[in-house]
Amino acid sequence: MSLLSGLFLSSATLTPSLIPRDMLFQGLLAGVAMASGYLIMRFVLALWSALAVPMLTGVPARIAKITLAIPVFSLLVFCAGEARDWQDSIRLRMDLPVLEATSTLKVIAVALVVFLALFLIGVLIQQLFDLLRNRLSRYIPERNANVLGLLLSALVVIVVTRDGVVNNAMQILDKSYVAAQHLTKPQLAAPTAGWQSGSVQSEISWDLMGEPGREFVLGGPKKIDIETFNQRSAKQPLRIYVGLAQDSDPMVRARFALEEMIRTGAFQRKILIVASPTGTGWMDPASYDALEYMHDGDIATVAAQYSYLQSPLALIFETESGLEQATALMQVVYKYWIELPKEHRPRLYMHGMSLGAWSSMFAFNIFQMINEPIDGALWVGPPFSSTLWNQANSARRSSSPYVLPEIDQGQVIRYSSQFGEPDRSGEPWGRMRVLFLQYASDPIVFYSPSTLWQEPIWMREAAAPDVSPALFFTPIVTQLQLAVDMALSTLPPAGFGHTYSTKDYIDAWVAVTAPQDWNEDMSERLKKHCGQDPQIGCGGRP
Repeated sequence: MSLLSGLFLSSATLTPSLIPRDMLFQGLLAGVAMASGYLIMRFVLALWSALAVPMLTGVPARIAKITLAIPVFSLLVFCAGEARDWQDSIRLRMDLPVLEATSTLKVIAVALVVFLALFLIGVLIQQLFDLLRNRLSRYIPERNANVLGLLLSALVVIVVTRDGVVNNAMQILDKSYVAAQHLTKPQLAAPTAGWQSGSVQSEISWDLMGEPGREFVLGGPKKIDIETFNQRSAKQPLRIYVGLAQDSDPMVRARFALEEMIRTGAFQRKILIVASPTGTGWMDPASYDALEYMHDGDIATVAAQYSYLQSPLALIFETESGLEQATALMQVVYKYWIELPKEHRPRLYMHGMSLGAWSSMFAFNIFQMINEPIDGALWVGPPFSSTLWNQANSARRSSSPYVLPEIDQGQVIRYSSQFGEPDRSGEPWGRMRVLFLQYASDPIVFYSPSTLWQEPIWMREAAAPDVSPALFFTPIVTQLQLAVDMALSTLPPAGFGHTYSTKDYIDAWVAVTAPQDWNEDMSERLKKHCGQDPQIGCGGRP
């Protein structure tokens, strides 16, 4: 029975999800699902036995197993036969090459290896349970010993996993990311211009800024690049970045940023962006480079780092760090901004991508801003847990798709994707412009813990152009698939998954900031100029 349960879940994992998987990850997922199904049934049977409830034996038990085995093995054969076509149905939508003919056999081989490894771990846990219940049965009734032994063994596994494996893994990851950011040996020379963060005149330390911050400060288009492209005079864009190692207190880091903004004249620019980076501190060049071209470089962008971890890990293990930093930075900047004369202060926008969008949204205090609202916000790939994003979704018109909602007339909040432009409604914007840029194939956006047992809304609707029409919901399995999808979300090419393309950033920023003397032809030229590599953006690497 346990093996049949495992095979059933393993079969279901061969169905498509949001992100295409190669044979290694598909086999890993199938193996984990098989072990999960096996474990769930073993747990049910163990609990059944612990409660001393009678079970089928002999001929009736064999008949029941055969009756269940026929549809399960039939499903396994069917899914194995369709697996390659299902994966290709996603890959073709993302302009990826189709899988080789032997890919399904490789998936099965990897799945068996993974299952056997997890099975051995399960055997060790079973031996622990037997040891505990046998010892306990000497002092308490057998039924009580079985139940208590089960609970104790589960507690031991949880403690060992959390305090041993997870904590040690996190320490290793944290050290590796610190090393990767070259905090002790910067790979890029400090800037020589006094107006740049990290220079001799700056209070922000170059050595403590981290590699993502250094690349951001030195990267992007230069004044001459912008003037050449727009054929008119321009300014050198101003980029301010405070590294996590600058100080342990997020408010202190925020004040460092504010003082640097005042020193370098950020509040004298036409456009001011308060940005929140991703978990590692990365600032997506595909976004910031394009925006600087649009506004002739008359723009200042400020950000403060809050983590070294990749966004999915930071979202789980450093939940409060991003929220505290984004809130602190927004508070000090907004407080200074509203004290400036209206006719002399810059247009103020908030921006973040991925975990940066989540933390930026958290810092968006609408009650504080009712009387003096900011000009707008662009939030890209907002994680599923974002409160403001979920509140906005709940207000969507029922006739609009869940992956691309419409809210009222779109005067304040709009959604866009690679298949839906921000201004597609033709309606005018209101005083403040808020835009969510999201792809239907992005699991960071559309994952949900409830998929463990409940079909999400977006699966009940017609599939978006970048989602396989063969995708369907299966309890437990869909949860595993989307979890793996999140880990693989940045692997698809630009324009799919969690890899947002320059062209979509350009359309989004045009809609949100309405650049002066800008038209559709210039947007198309900029898209060609920037290309499609989101890692490079429009200004090249420093």
